[in-house]
Amino acid sequence: MGLQDADMNDAGFGARIRSAVFWRSGSQIVSQIVSWTATLAVIRILDPADYGLFAMTQVILNFMQFLNGYGLVSALVQSETIESHKLRQAFGIMLLLNGALALIQLLIAPVAASYYEQPMVADLLRVQALIYLATPFISIPEAIMGRSLDFKRPAIVNLIAAAAGAGVAITGALSGWGVWTLIFAPLTLFWVKGLGYVIATRFLPVPSFDFRGTGAMVIFGASLLGSQLLWLVQSQADVFIGGRVLSPHELGLYAEALFLTQIFVSKFIPPLNEVAFPAYARMQREPDKIRWSFCKAIRLLMLLSCPIYFGMAVTAPALVETIFGTKWLPMAPLVSILSLAMPFMTLQVMFAPVSNALGRPGITARISGVGAVLMPAAFLVGIQFGAAGLAWAWLCAFPVLTLVTIRLAGASMNLRANDVLQATAPAVLISAAMAVVVMLVESALPPLPAPIRLAISVAVGGAAYAAILLLFARATANELINLIARRAPAAA
Repeated sequence: MGLQDADMNDAGFGARIRSAVFWRSGSQIVSQIVSWTATLAVIRILDPADYGLFAMTQVILNFMQFLNGYGLVSALVQSETIESHKLRQAFGIMLLLNGALALIQLLIAPVAASYYEQPMVADLLRVQALIYLATPFISIPEAIMGRSLDFKRPAIVNLIAAAAGAGVAITGALSGWGVWTLIFAPLTLFWVKGLGYVIATRFLPVPSFDFRGTGAMVIFGASLLGSQLLWLVQSQADVFIGGRVLSPHELGLYAEALFLTQIFVSKFIPPLNEVAFPAYARMQREPDKIRWSFCKAIRLLMLLSCPIYFGMAVTAPALVETIFGTKWLPMAPLVSILSLAMPFMTLQVMFAPVSNALGRPGITARISGVGAVLMPAAFLVGIQFGAAGLAWAWLCAFPVLTLVTIRLAGASMNLRANDVLQATAPAVLISAAMAVVVMLVESALPPLPAPIRLAISVAVGGAAYAAILLLFARATANELINLIARRAPAAA
């Protein structure tokens, strides 16, 4: 191994932290740009049915990957010391565990195909089993580089892997591979990343199957599984239930509508939560201060997210046609419904860092348990009305889950539902007013190409939102401006 643990007493520790943040965030942004560019290009070429078949396989993969042993890697990262033998033990466990997952997926592939009544699902799952075999070659080098705070080397590898995956995706789409494009692109990304990590760390993949002394590592990894399992049940239930009833074409429309509407909450909220956790942890002895800070975070985040969601809801046809193409237009009504559910999801996922920072992870587990019952029940009712019913299930059930979250997680910081209502009201009311203005302008427009129509709507919506915000919520607007401009507020 060519890398050493980072020493926080080293004079250069702070510089290594800054370098790690730069390479981690910078490479992630560039990789996402490469990935999204390829994704949007491929979406315009492939058919919704291809994405429907792919979504069916992802339910199986997500549940299987949940057991792939990454908790063991977390144990390696958090342990005080790490030895070569311990790494080889972890590598041996990862090889056995992921080899078993690949074998299980091969065995259950026909069962999944029978459940969905789609024979091709079995073939897709068999090939996707190769992903598990790459996991040990990714996870252990990640632990080595994470402990040394060396994010430059993995950043370079990730960029190369993203480019390779994007190249395979575009080549496959143009060559008529159909749904296999969606299988071989991530497979390429995983294996290029695994090979690159092994080279970057000079990690010699020689496993040890002598597992004496690994009990603590295994227990730590297992302790992370409970809440994750409940979250998986909640997040995968819609496709699992819908895939049995909907055609691949209908399921593809629904899956991509969900992908589009969840971009903000899935890509931008997790990094904010990573920062929020240590911040709240420092204030854990002052619940009133946490409540004030949390309400301010809600107010500002809703001011940023609500206009996006409400804007997507009223411009869905032009948005879908511009980004995805004409053949995807039937998914526009789904986008409109799901967009209105996403403010609740954005708010709900903000609570976990607070509960964990206050030393109350059990609250997060209880909330996940409620979601694991509530959301599948809603999807079972909604599927009776097709893909639109699944979308309406989101809009009807997630506000209930958010209220439960406020009740359970808010108690630890003396937060009441009325506090949350006051914090979210400015963003919701102003965004709703903006949406009405955009709808009126759109109804008055003559027939225009979708990109032009969308550009006009975005410009009108942005201007209307800014004007209403400045007129009726000047103090809140100043808060938002200070946040974006990164100016410190005036001292009280």
